[in-house]
Amino acid sequence: MNKEKNFASAVIYVHNSADRLGEFLGTVINVLEENFEHSEIICVNDYSDDNSAEVIRKTSASAKNTSVSLLNMSYYHGIEAAMNAGVELSIGDFVFEFDSTVLDYDTEEIMKVYRHSLKGYDIVSASPDIKQKASSSFFYWLYNRSSVNKQDFTTNSFRILSRRVLNRIGNINKSTPYRKAVYSTCGLKTDNIVYKCTNSKRASIEKKEQRYRSRLAIDALILFTDFGYRMSLVLTAIMMFAALIMGIYSFVTFIFGNPIEGWTTT
Repeated sequence: MNKEKNFASAVIYVHNSADRLGEFLGTVINVLEENFEHSEIICVNDYSDDNSAEVIRKTSASAKNTSVSLLNMSYYHGIEAAMNAGVELSIGDFVFEFDSTVLDYDTEEIMKVYRHSLKGYDIVSASPDIKQKASSSFFYWLYNRSSVNKQDFTTNSFRILSRRVLNRIGNINKSTPYRKAVYSTCGLKTDNIVYKCTNSKRASIEKKEQRYRSRLAIDALILFTDFGYRMSLVLTAIMMFAALIMGIYSFVTFIFGNPIEGWTTT
C-alpha cells in the first residue's frame, strides 16, 4: 500500500475522557500509521481530573512510526484555547482537529475527509447525520440567521486544515474565542461532509463545561454576528413604543380632564 507523503498532524482535545480515550487514540494511531509515512498526534489534556494522561501514555506505547505528544494545561481553559495551543505546536502539512473523543463514525471517515481536502478544499469538517441537541440547534439557528456572511454552521465532530489555513489566520486565532468563525472568514475554500452516525451515545458534559459553552455562545454571537445590534434595535423600539403610549395617554387625560382617581403621594 502506497502511503501519503504529506505530513499529517492530529490534535485531540482531552478532558475527563479516560473511559473512551484508549479506544479513540488507538484508532487514530492506526489510521495515521496505515495511511501516512510521517505523522504526529498531540493530545491536549485540559486539566482532567481522571487518569486521562495515564491512558494516553499507555496507549501511545503501541505507536510505531507516529509521534504522540501530551500537552498538559495548568488549569481548565476550554476547548477553544486548548485546541489552539495544540494546533500551534503541530508541524503537519495537514492538521486534523478532533474536538471530541466520542468515536461515532467509521474509521474510514477520517481518510475520507483527508481525500476530500485534496480536491481543493483547505478546510473540510465532518458532521453526524443525527439530530442535534435542542440547545445546539437553537444556537446554530440563531448564529446562522444573524451572521453577516450568512454561514451554515452545524455541529462538527472533527475537521482537517491545510497548512495554508494556519499560515493565513496567523495570530488571529489566538485572540478569537471561536475557531469556526475564524476558519470560515479566512477566504479559503471550505466544505462539510455528513457521515452516518454509528453510535448515538453522547458524552456527558460537566457543569463547568456547560458554563464555558454558554459563555462561548454569547461571545460568538456578539463578536461574529449582528445579534447584539438587532437586539438593541428591538429594545429601543419597545422603549420608544412604551414612551409613545404613555405620552398619548397623558395628552388625552390632560385634554379631556379625566385624571386618574386616587390619593396623591406625600
